Order: sequence, then structure tokens, then C-alpha cells
Amino acid sequence: MLPTDGTVPVGGYKVVYEYANGLVQRGHDVTVTHAFYLQPGQVKLLWRPRHWMTFLKRWALRRYTPESWFTLAPAVKLRFVPWLHRWFMPASDAVVATSWETAEWVAGYAPRHGRRFYLIQHFEDWSGDRDQVLRTWHLPLHKIVISRWLEALVAQHGEPSSYITNGLDFKAFGMDVAPQDRDPHTVAMLYHQSAWKGSRYGLEALMQVRAQCPTLKVTLFGVGPAPADLPDWISYHQLPSQRLLREIYNQSAIFLAPSLTEGWGLPPAEAMICGAAVVLTDVDGHREFAQADVNALMCPPANADALAQGVLALMSDPSLRLRLAQAASVSIQSFTWSRACQAMERTLATN
Repeated sequence: MLPTDGTVPVGGYKVVYEYANGLVQRGHDVTVTHAFYLQPGQVKLLWRPRHWMTFLKRWALRRYTPESWFTLAPAVKLRFVPWLHRWFMPASDAVVATSWETAEWVAGYAPRHGRRFYLIQHFEDWSGDRDQVLRTWHLPLHKIVISRWLEALVAQHGEPSSYITNGLDFKAFGMDVAPQDRDPHTVAMLYHQSAWKGSRYGLEALMQVRAQCPTLKVTLFGVGPAPADLPDWISYHQLPSQRLLREIYNQSAIFLAPSLTEGWGLPPAEAMICGAAVVLTDVDGHREFAQADVNALMCPPANADALAQGVLALMSDPSLRLRLAQAASVSIQSFTWSRACQAMERTLATN
């Protein structure tokens, strides 16, 4: 159960779609359901002809699928429903909520909808009141968490959970350019308008680096429009294709990930597959795959000075950059979707 349509790239949605692909390949029937509206106040809007026609038009034209940025297996069924009421839900063996908003609906489903699960990918207090989010953790749903820090946090609130760390797509991402063949003064970074992604600190750090290294070249990418007044040494790609994203990772010697918090950081992990050395904030979601001075440089969050020093350290010490890039490309190989889907299948079948 997804809380909105899938037309725009979202890391948490990508995880859901990967599980859908993996489970149909293992012989299961999988349906991904997208909601048009979530909250009761929004649902009331469907009584207005204009809103109902908008829903019908998007449904008829399939303007809810991720086909512009993610390739789903043909066997995966996609649904777009007015809201997530049990009336619209077919019988199943298992139903999985994927956000606090969808958990509220799934908790009220009937036995014919199957065993009820809740995939927790972050502490989602940016989209809801903290207490409201926590209340969903106490709903009668079996919790599945993607990170050890989420497992510990859910346990602190008296709830057990199953831990299944994410996988990565090693067909979509790979090393095409050897780290030693890259311009050492090239850096890539995800830009995001949400404050918790820490982009302001990343940009500030890059400005500091540029002041000391006039040959610095930066590539940003993101879902939204480019930040205002970017200098000409920073390029920006809005909604890059998967192929272009792989190219960005491979053209960059360094990847900067300045998030203040993460459930599980997909972009830096993808950059590691592609051979970039990464400078990360030392937050829980990055610790799932990164170790300080082993396969990454890790800095305190909300600290532009530390991020800048990390980038400068890699630019000025080729042996350090190459060592971390090589170690990262090796260590990240264990995060396969095959392993994750096997664990998910076992969890859905036995809980």
C-alpha cells in the first residue's frame, strides 16, 4: 500500500517496487496499490465532481505508475484507488503498509485481506505529528524495519520487529570508469528541498571547497527544480533517468551525502557501487553500509566545515580516495535484492 502515486522518484517507493519485482520472480502474485487521497478530510473532496473526474482521468491514463523512472516486472499488478478503504482491497494472504498514513488504514482491514504488516523505512515525523506516527507503531501490525536503528527505536516503544536491510540494483548501477581515471576535483550530490536531507550544509561545504580549489566541478541532481542562483561550476539535473544517474556517479570522484537523518541512504550506496569515494554524515541510516575510514569518510551532521574538510581530504590525497572507493565497491556487494526478497518472503509467510 503506497500513500500516493508513483510518478516521481522516491527512495522508499523504489524499495517497495524492488520487493514487488523480487516476489513475483519467486512465484508470488503481487499488487501495488496507490492511493489518490489518504486523509478523511481529503476523501470528502471526492464527492465534488471536479475531484472525482481528476481521479478518473489519472486512472484511465495510468498517471500513477513509476514507468518513467522504474521498470516493474510485467507480472506486478498496479492499482490506483480513490482511498485505501477496505472496500477497494481484494482478498490476499498478506497486506503491507508502507507509511504511517497507510498503516492507519491497513489496521482496519478484515481477515480476508490476510496477515497485516507495516514496513517502516524511517521515523516519518516530517509528514505527520510525532505522536501520531508513534501511535501507528502500536497498531496490531507486524513491523518490518530496514535499519538497525529503527529496530532499536521500535523496541524502545515496546514493539518487536523483523529486520530486513535494503538491497541494491547491481544491474542498474556499476563501475564503468575506474576511480583512478576520474578527475579528482569532481563531486556529485543529491539536492533535496526537505531540511532533513541537509542540502544547505552540502552546498555551503561545496562553496568552501571551491574557495580553496578553483577547479572544482559539481553535479547536483534531484526531483525538484534547481536551487536558485547556482554558479556555472555547478550543473543540475532534474529527474535524471537511471542511465544518466549511473553516468553521474561514474563521472564523479567523490559523492557527498549531507543528510541530517536517513532511514537507509540509497544514493550514496549507489555511488559506492559505481566507484565514487563517499563523504557521509555520521547518521544511523548511513551506518548500515558505511564505516568511518574503512569505506567512507564520515562527518558530524549539520556541519558544513567538516563536510568541506572531508571533500578536500579526498581531493588532496589520491591514495586515500582510491582506497576508500575500492573498499566501498567491495563491501557494498553484500546488499543484494535476492537476499532481501528471500528474507521478506520468509517474514510474510511465517508471521
